[in-house]
Amino acid sequence: MVEERSVLFRNASVLDGTGRDAFTADVRVEGDTITDVRPGIVDDRAESYDLRGLTLTPGFIDMHSHSDIQILANPDHEAKLSQGVTLEVLGQDGLSYAPVSDEVLGELRKRIRGWNDDPDILHWDWRTVADYLRRLDGSAAVNTAYLVPHGTLRMLVMGDAARPATPDEVRQMAQLLHQGLTEGAVGLSAGLTYVPGMFATTDELVELCRVVAEHGGYFCPHHRNYGPQALEGYAECIDIAKQSGVALHFAHAHLSFDVNRGKLPGLLRLFDDAIAQGVDLSFDSYPYLAAMTTLSSQLPSWAQRGGIEDQIDRLRDPITREEIITALDITGSDGHQGLTINWSDIHVSSTPSAPEFEWVTAGDLRSVAAEAGRRPAELCLDILIATELGASCVMFVGIEEHVRTLMQHPRHMVGSDGILVGDRPHPRSWGTFPRILHTYVREDQVLSLPEAIRHMTYSPAQRLRLADRGQIASGYKADIVIFDPATIRAQATYERPRQPATGIEHVLVNGRFAMKNGKVTGTRTGRALRGAE
Repeated sequence: MVEERSVLFRNASVLDGTGRDAFTADVRVEGDTITDVRPGIVDDRAESYDLRGLTLTPGFIDMHSHSDIQILANPDHEAKLSQGVTLEVLGQDGLSYAPVSDEVLGELRKRIRGWNDDPDILHWDWRTVADYLRRLDGSAAVNTAYLVPHGTLRMLVMGDAARPATPDEVRQMAQLLHQGLTEGAVGLSAGLTYVPGMFATTDELVELCRVVAEHGGYFCPHHRNYGPQALEGYAECIDIAKQSGVALHFAHAHLSFDVNRGKLPGLLRLFDDAIAQGVDLSFDSYPYLAAMTTLSSQLPSWAQRGGIEDQIDRLRDPITREEIITALDITGSDGHQGLTINWSDIHVSSTPSAPEFEWVTAGDLRSVAAEAGRRPAELCLDILIATELGASCVMFVGIEEHVRTLMQHPRHMVGSDGILVGDRPHPRSWGTFPRILHTYVREDQVLSLPEAIRHMTYSPAQRLRLADRGQIASGYKADIVIFDPATIRAQATYERPRQPATGIEHVLVNGRFAMKNGKVTGTRTGRALRGAE
């Protein structure tokens, strides 16, 4: 048996992830584990690197990612490795690819291809959470954790039925959820503005969250409204946590749209009061003002009922089409948080299978529609028909003051909400973590560097119940990022989103170099980290 060679990083400025100030030390890695952290380590057998002037931290944990399929289809995963990510949490927003039946998988491949595309090169041969996690083991460049998606459970049990679940249907969902958690999922996600999750009652979610609590997992909701009723949406999820006893982690927490200006103190009071009352609450956010999602999700919920064909038939029907346009432009769409759409805020980012509409990605929908002599809402519906609802969009609705204040909260973590596909995806997919370290730490000093690293490493590892990750200490797994704090910078922009960050030198995943000297190595040492472990 060949002995694994050790790696020794000398003279590093170490930020251990706990929020402690930097200290100078050597760090030795043997196999997949950190075995020593102190000054003056001597190991003549080790592969040695002098890190003078560089900072060594735990690998960054992306608490909200949509890489579920792309991590398999494009396993080099440069978008995440190049910004220091060594672990992603998948299965987000209530819609993902396990557990599934043949029929549900076929529907999901069409419905959320705006998040993950629908690559033919994959063997779509998994059906359970256990099967999916096995596919990820040894096939991915980074570690992964998985949330059971509530909307997918609903589709398995009751299709897209636009009604509350019966007690028997809730029991069936609970059984599937229990199985998924037993097989290694870390919690439950929900997308309460997406079909079919939007049709769930609070009571349904409470019952399912009781199952999650029994397994020690957490509930990760995309809550019910981000517009005028945003605070009520957050409050409902807090109430679910109180009733069920589940740990609560809000996905992509934000308070956007002009209607919510001045309401952030109310949201912070909700959070802090819940924490004071014993709710195990945390949240993640991304450091950008634009959101990204599927274009079809902005339609009123009644227009999203049924399968893809049913929805497209509505878009083609002249009378129904005008009713949808009226909701988008005059009365408000619950798919757009109950608001009318400001088409100047909407940029189509992908038009899959519809090259004749690629021109609409050149600007906002109001502008490109005007150039074509069209109403924006009409053009939007034509794009959806041509792409079979596969188009995605970026929406400029954020408020900078809110972004900055939320990331200063001690329960804050970082989630890119990254979607890797499309003609012009959101730059957060390539730039979230370096943007925080450059813009909000080095330039604007919204956070100190040790505190920012805690938000990216130790705190999310604690939320995921990973006792041996998220910290630079002897006995911890060697997920490590090494970067230059003076030069780290996101290069991805809305115009050129697929640009790797600068300033990150090395990334180790389970003790192996996944990125070395700024270049992805092609190693596949990522593991699916199971909640039951």
